[in-house]
Amino acid sequence: MNLPNKLTIARVCMIPLFIVALQGEAFGWYDMQTARFIAVGIFALAAFTDFLDGYIARKQNLITDFGKFMDPLADKMLVMAAMVYMVWLGDISPWVLIIVEGREFIIAGLRMLAAQKNIVIAANFWGKLKTVAQMVMILVVLSNFDYIVAYWAGIVLIYACVALSVISCVDYIYQNRKVFL
Repeated sequence: MNLPNKLTIARVCMIPLFIVALQGEAFGWYDMQTARFIAVGIFALAAFTDFLDGYIARKQNLITDFGKFMDPLADKMLVMAAMVYMVWLGDISPWVLIIVEGREFIIAGLRMLAAQKNIVIAANFWGKLKTVAQMVMILVVLSNFDYIVAYWAGIVLIYACVALSVISCVDYIYQNRKVFL
């Protein structure tokens, strides 16, 4: 297994740590602001592994079918874990999660259909932009800054994530319409 794939697996392994960090207040380990701080740190490290594994894979020509499959899946797992907790915390509305998660299910279904035809659908520009926007939004909103600029930046990022989820979904379906034939 090459380094980019190991980084992807490491990202998946950080998800339970992220969840436990957010649960720290419920366990009585520390207050919610500390829980958010620790969780944001873990999430930032996990998000950095996403950038790093892609960079190394492209730079050293280590792109594999495993990476094409697992990297976007690891991103989805990380982002969905964060967004579910953000709904629970009251940071985002459930409809945001439903749209973003609905897109993920649609694209996962498209990838499964493509796999039956021996086609691997790698992440494209819109999918990557959506993922970056989601990760930045999660970092900003979960940080729970008390500054008005950070609050409004969070609101803008939430709507950008919804818009990019829809745009990327339509783009993936259009670009891979041959899978339906």
